[in-house]
Amino acid sequence: LPKPLPDQAGSGLHINLSLLQCGKNIFQRAPSHCPEAESFIQGILNRVREITVFLNPLVNSYARFGSFEAPRYLTWSHQNRSQLIRIPAMKNGRRRIELRSPDPCANPYLCYALLIHAGLDGIRSQMEPPAPLDVNLFQAEASLTRQLDKLPQSHQEAWEMAERSEFVKRLLPGSIIKAYRY
Repeated sequence: LPKPLPDQAGSGLHINLSLLQCGKNIFQRAPSHCPEAESFIQGILNRVREITVFLNPLVNSYARFGSFEAPRYLTWSHQNRSQLIRIPAMKNGRRRIELRSPDPCANPYLCYALLIHAGLDGIRSQMEPPAPLDVNLFQAEASLTRQLDKLPQSHQEAWEMAERSEFVKRLLPGSIIKAYRY
């Protein structure tokens, strides 16, 4: 289970993605990222609520969010572990993004397909993410966190978002969407 013990950390399945363009990692060009990299991030942030039921398929999955370093808010940052998407320090000349909400009960094939399409939608639409939020959200004031969008708080909420999503319907057959309902 993603969260077997209520007062202990749950089990996450952080998904790491690197993007190459003409053989070069677009997350490490110059001191800042290229526009495509940021658009990819915003594409995921823009669609993550609609695809959360596939990233977190069990009712128990939602008990993790917001505790023991599991994200709750739709934010991104460099290296800050309280964010939904973080860009860890470069390792061996490679930089990547890490999506921190999925759990090990997720189907990795669906996860990667949905995330790649969400990111590509962001690039096609030239989406711009907000500035990175370099704040520890587990210790942040409520005045800040009240302003932030959240991941779905329950399996039912997540499934309803997926069922209404034109993005999800475009990518997945109705039978798969229905299979994630409890």
